[in-house]
Amino acid sequence: MSTPIDYERLDPYQFGGVLPKPCRFEDAAAVILPVPFDRTTSYVFGTRHGPRELLLASAQVELWDEEVHADVHTRGICTLPEMDLSSATLDEAIGDLRRVAGEILDRGKFLLTIGGEHSITSPIVAAASERHQGLSVLQIDAHADLRDSYQSQKHSHACAMRRTVDHAKLVQVGIRNISEEEIRALPSLPTKIFYDWNMRDDPDWIDNAVRSLSEMVYVTIDLDGLDPAAMPAVGTPEPGGLSWRELTLLLRRTFERKRVVACDVVELCPIPGLVAPNFIAARLVYKLLSYRFGLKF
Repeated sequence: MSTPIDYERLDPYQFGGVLPKPCRFEDAAAVILPVPFDRTTSYVFGTRHGPRELLLASAQVELWDEEVHADVHTRGICTLPEMDLSSATLDEAIGDLRRVAGEILDRGKFLLTIGGEHSITSPIVAAASERHQGLSVLQIDAHADLRDSYQSQKHSHACAMRRTVDHAKLVQVGIRNISEEEIRALPSLPTKIFYDWNMRDDPDWIDNAVRSLSEMVYVTIDLDGLDPAAMPAVGTPEPGGLSWRELTLLLRRTFERKRVVACDVVELCPIPGLVAPNFIAARLVYKLLSYRFGLKF
């Protein structure tokens, strides 16, 4: 069976390195789609290197997850070629992503996309919402990303969630940077925000966030949602943020109580010579797979 991408293979790296049990696309339960798209980021064009560095670091991730007590790679993980959108216009790139994501989901795969900038999320959510009625999105992020337009571009990474609410309601966690424009728009948007500055005042904030989601969930993780002390390799780091423990607790309860249909991890902006953030991102990807396929429901 052919894969849903006809682009030239640019990247030979597979998630997990040389896995003890390589998997063909047709046999995979999970499909990893690297999308090194970097067109609208704020400071430097570095997120295009994120997928490759994450895949390189993944070779060092232990396949046994001590938390779920399982090695889920045996369920089948297939890493597709990098999706080369470098010659596409922004509108063409959005359309191509929606098409490819839809084809992967139609084949019954659990799709986990690695970026690349956050603008890749909305077309994937659009594809997922067409196949899962009532879909909601759990967004872990420092930024609300709810501007209608930024620098005259409606598909900017700063507008990623504004484009996403066209297809699904949002639950936004860890937000600690939001503009007046976004605040004015909030009453008209289907979103619930858990602000980093006060969400921990409620000891049940994680449970409340999960309860705010519908039964079908898409998870998008902008890595700047984490504390920059642990994850400095992002384009726009913000003080504060989730710890690894808070992040994994939130994700685990989401997977335990809801049906997660797809995920993405975006905005890794590698720092030359600093490999720890790349490894953390790779470990997060495998943690998502471990929660999806290793938890007993």
